[in-house]
Amino acid sequence: MKLGIVTGMVSEARLLDGVDGIVVSGGGHADATLAKIDALVGSGVTHLASFGIAGALDPALGPGDLLIGAEIVLPDKTRLAADNAWVARAATALPQGRVARIAGASHAVASVADKKALYDTTGAAAIDMESHHVAAAARRHNLPFIVIRAIADTAVDALPQAALVGLNKEGRPAIGAVLLSLLRNPFQLPALLRVARRSDIALKTLLGGRAGLL
Repeated sequence: MKLGIVTGMVSEARLLDGVDGIVVSGGGHADATLAKIDALVGSGVTHLASFGIAGALDPALGPGDLLIGAEIVLPDKTRLAADNAWVARAATALPQGRVARIAGASHAVASVADKKALYDTTGAAAIDMESHHVAAAARRHNLPFIVIRAIADTAVDALPQAALVGLNKEGRPAIGAVLLSLLRNPFQLPALLRVARRSDIALKTLLGGRAGLL
């Protein structure tokens, strides 16, 4: 198996040190993510994985909960199934994980109302900004794929604007943009700190989630 792994952030990619695979980060930017997935496919990968943190849509999920994506809902509501055998292996390797449907979005879903609407229309447990690109590429190239995600923000957490401008196309923190957003609205700071704390919880869980990639 030659594995290509797609993350949104460098902090997620660092968790994959030592994993036998090619890792790329797109920072939640569709153009960068698509280009890097195309490069992975061009390099001859035989399997694709989406790995990182996610936002909960299901109110029952909390920070640090681990999900194994068995089905991905694209923004146009198309549903694509992950590789059944791979999902089964991951579920065995990660007994703490929940096999679930995950939605993909081309932009951050920041408000509680939007999260609820997406949950009601898709039944997806969580949402991220990379998995739908991975699933669509896997379909185009007839490759097996899987999604391993850990929950950061919950279904009742609204994301502040400063959290939405936080990454560049390499998946690294865009510190200048975050500081500018805080300067314009300093009252975001408590919510931004909450996002950071919950992301740290998710990353700690995600480290153990590497076993689902094998």
